[in-house]
Amino acid sequence: MAVHEHPHRGSGFHLPSFRRSRTASAPASESAVSARSDTHIAQAYVFASLRLLTGFVFLWAFLDKTFGFGYATQSGKGWIDGGSPTKGFLSGVAAGPMESTFHSWAGAAWADWLFMLGLLGIGVALIAGVALRFAAVAGTLMMALMWVAEWPPAQHLSDGSPSMSTNPFAEYHLIYAVVLIGLAAASAGDTLGLGKLWAKLPLVRRSRWLR
Repeated sequence: MAVHEHPHRGSGFHLPSFRRSRTASAPASESAVSARSDTHIAQAYVFASLRLLTGFVFLWAFLDKTFGFGYATQSGKGWIDGGSPTKGFLSGVAAGPMESTFHSWAGAAWADWLFMLGLLGIGVALIAGVALRFAAVAGTLMMALMWVAEWPPAQHLSDGSPSMSTNPFAEYHLIYAVVLIGLAAASAGDTLGLGKLWAKLPLVRRSRWLR
């Protein structure tokens, strides 16, 4: 009986070679996945570091204004000693559309409590890595009010002296607000924080804005 040759024999197309080429490409794909994973991990740690540093800024401001450590608040003039955390800053506002309003708020008990609780709450939330969305909203509102108090667009103060403003818009309070929003959007509390545990709480699952 005659043996018929396979029609593709000698044509140069060999299935085993095709399989070997796909197998050879696998390490390259795995390397790309690994590179993306390493990049994601690096980004997570960068955001976590930014979160911790920003949290320390807010928490330290609360502690210094409360106990008067001698930095922004002199010793013996802290909140615990009877000093007002808002009087010095708000009474010194000398430009902008809310100048008179801020003067009326300066030293008021409700303003002191809201300001200090805001600093404490935002600082603790950032360092712990929990409730970052709530902290972003509260922090952005606080930074917006402080931006208006500084009023960067002004070239001169109400008494006519130079304002010493270096930019009509981009000022550090605005940058802090954007950082807070970015940290919440990136779920920065999941790395070096309690974000993942916080997200599993029943209350947080029902109210995602607490995330």
